[in-house]
Amino acid sequence: FDMACNSSGCESGGCYGREKENGCKVVDVKETVRLCVKCKSNEPMTFGDGGSDDGRFCAECFRSNVYGKFRLAVTSHAMITPSDNVLVAFSGGSSSRVALQFVHELQVKALKNYEASRDRSLPVFGVGVAFVDESAAYPSLSGGMSDAIELVRSTVLSLSPPEKDLHVVTIESVFGSESVEARDRLVKLLDSVSDETGKEDLLLHLKMLSLQKVASENGYNRLVVGSCTSRLASHVLTATVKGRGYSLSADIQHVDARWKVPIVLPLRDCVWQEITRLCHLDGFDSLKTVELARHPQSGINDLVSSFVALLQEENPSRECTIVRTAAKLTPFYFNKIPETDDSCVPMATQRRLKKFNLKYDGSMTTEAFCPICNGPLNGSDSSEDESDALYAACCSSCRFQILPQEPSSLDHFGSLLPHHMISQVKHHQKFDSQTYLREKIKDCLLLDDEEAV
Repeated sequence: FDMACNSSGCESGGCYGREKENGCKVVDVKETVRLCVKCKSNEPMTFGDGGSDDGRFCAECFRSNVYGKFRLAVTSHAMITPSDNVLVAFSGGSSSRVALQFVHELQVKALKNYEASRDRSLPVFGVGVAFVDESAAYPSLSGGMSDAIELVRSTVLSLSPPEKDLHVVTIESVFGSESVEARDRLVKLLDSVSDETGKEDLLLHLKMLSLQKVASENGYNRLVVGSCTSRLASHVLTATVKGRGYSLSADIQHVDARWKVPIVLPLRDCVWQEITRLCHLDGFDSLKTVELARHPQSGINDLVSSFVALLQEENPSRECTIVRTAAKLTPFYFNKIPETDDSCVPMATQRRLKKFNLKYDGSMTTEAFCPICNGPLNGSDSSEDESDALYAACCSSCRFQILPQEPSSLDHFGSLLPHHMISQVKHHQKFDSQTYLREKIKDCLLLDDEEAV
């Protein structure tokens, strides 16, 4: 007689045939329902984008993982404390949309804790949103900019309570006004840059100055930028190609306090693939203006971005590897939140700060920054040609890609720069004169451990 093997998936011998003849249900192992590897209860999501973790987590657990990275970065580096007033830079893209959503959820939770607390000792941090109108630099955006601004306004209104202020500024506002003269000045400044990559970089620097202007004028003390791992991985390679290796470590940390309003990157540990998946789950759409502004460029930035995207397709962990490798560089002294009154920082956050405290080299301190890109300068950036103050104050990368190559055009180019950049040039001159004077009289100065005779 036939002997059954007691296996529900056996398809050999008489057991499979008898079960089929008797009308019993035959269970196929291949048709077994897969479950989320984290909660073990829900069906995992399949995005079909070729990611290594595609089909492993359910929607709820996947969202929890991404938000967990955001929250860990915020608490570990004291990016947002109860007494802060935070400005979120919102471009309409996926990363800035996710950053705005997560900051909103953090604020909602802080509000609930505040209302549930008896003493209400910890206030709820404020949140504002800034959107920069770049239509002066990209004429193709002019037609749909009004609709884009209305969509941004409706998005911000949907994220309340708590209420959030929206600041819409034009990129030409860095020149002190939003007049026709300022718009023409911006166009002339961009037209004077012949290099495609240099023009794109200059526009990014002007956009950051616009955000800093909004933040400082409206009382914000934090600027949240949605740069993710993928964006930083491309920046690591582009900065290397452009000769900005010295300032590279300053650009890829969680905190950048070289600016008047410190910049924080809470999505630094999230890759682009995770962010686009989250936008798909939550139904977030990117603004059409963002897609228009991202038209293919012929410069270094677009070429490197395409190269990194190709590497990511071959190896899903390549972007993280690039950023982790670059993170081994010694950070600067300004890559941390400036010390403030510890009573405003919860005890749990203080403990995390001690654990994740960055160790930087005391020799990597600088008082001189490039007036255009605001990158820290080292000795190799000093120019032998001191005839032009602007040329001497800039880093080697900005000299090569942004400044005019004709010496006769430098004065005209300098006259088109915003006041902030011009003041940086004057600060560099003052710094150089003080350094020169200190070098001349160093033999006459007393050290801390010496006494006068």
